[in-house]
Amino acid sequence: MFGSRVLSRALRFCSSVPCPRHKPSSKLSVRDALGSQNTSGERVKVQGWIRSIRSQKEVLFLHVNDGSSLESLQIVADASFDSRELTFGSSVEVQGQLVKSLSKKQNVELKAEKIEVIGNCDAKAFPIKYKERHPLEFLRQYPHLRCRTNVLGSILRVRSEATAAIHSFFKDRGFVHIHTPVITSNDCEGAGELFQVEPSGKTKIPKENFFNVPAFLTVSGQLHLEVMSGAFTQVFTFGPTFRAENSQSRRHLAEFYMVEAEISFVENLHDLMQVMEDLFKATTMSVLSNCPEDVELCHKFIAPGHKDRLEHMLKNNFLIISYTEAIEILRKASHSFTFTPKWGVDLQTEHEKYLVKHCGDIPVFVTNYPLALKPFYMRDNEDGPQHTEMA
Repeated sequence: MFGSRVLSRALRFCSSVPCPRHKPSSKLSVRDALGSQNTSGERVKVQGWIRSIRSQKEVLFLHVNDGSSLESLQIVADASFDSRELTFGSSVEVQGQLVKSLSKKQNVELKAEKIEVIGNCDAKAFPIKYKERHPLEFLRQYPHLRCRTNVLGSILRVRSEATAAIHSFFKDRGFVHIHTPVITSNDCEGAGELFQVEPSGKTKIPKENFFNVPAFLTVSGQLHLEVMSGAFTQVFTFGPTFRAENSQSRRHLAEFYMVEAEISFVENLHDLMQVMEDLFKATTMSVLSNCPEDVELCHKFIAPGHKDRLEHMLKNNFLIISYTEAIEILRKASHSFTFTPKWGVDLQTEHEKYLVKHCGDIPVFVTNYPLALKPFYMRDNEDGPQHTEMA
């Protein structure tokens, strides 16, 4: 009886005093871990894929990347963690303490206490090799793996940041985001370069057309936006568009994303062009500010020499010239063009490039085109024999 009372007191004591526990590890992305200011041994958990592994006699070094940044996080572990499962390309979860790195190449590193292999990878059979710069033609063969490379990873992060910046720009200025339909009966551009949508051959169709009318993949959401602008003063859409242009050039894509906006009660064309300039600059500044390493990689391997052009563009106002002024500049040029510039004929790519260079490598708005060159919905300037439109 006495023994049971002592045991009961002991149980009550244990239940009232909390047992010491390790603070649970907080999950961090590699980007957040690299940017952490707390390097006093904070317990963290990082998940990602091994980019490199180096084993020494008493220590094991791993570099883990989760796609959140170009730079990988260095993992320092005891040599006892080394195993055949820790290979290039395998996915892991690492728990440990975030400490200040002794190396000059990075500010922090993760001192591993636990390493768990989530997914194995046969490094010999893995098509992407460590420290090899694979050409894009090679990477196209592996669409499920190519996003792990530095170049494709940087492009996708830059695109993600640009997309977020575009949405933020319009939201901050009171625009309403409209999801225009992907399948439509409208031929907005009137060029006839459309992908027609039809049920597969196995589907039984009670009528001639599934939607009772011919349906296509959208080439533009403009007409839908114009309807919405009758109820909302500022609207925009940012979605996929499709063009059935059988061309292999980078200027003609079968599928791409396009930003379109409509503003009601605009006082003049200059106000509209100012919105376009502000959008372009705000998006560019956001990308340069939030993806500096990715942008640097793109400038180094994809588009050399463009960094200075971007900075020059941000420091200057965009220029505005009329179509007539543009033709005069091109006529007076000593440059030999493949297509002779002539009033009433559309500007070619070579003309546009020359105009930008002539104007100091600054984006140029060309306004007041001949009415005959533009779609039916453009506003007529009613300016006499030349007959131009306001765009």
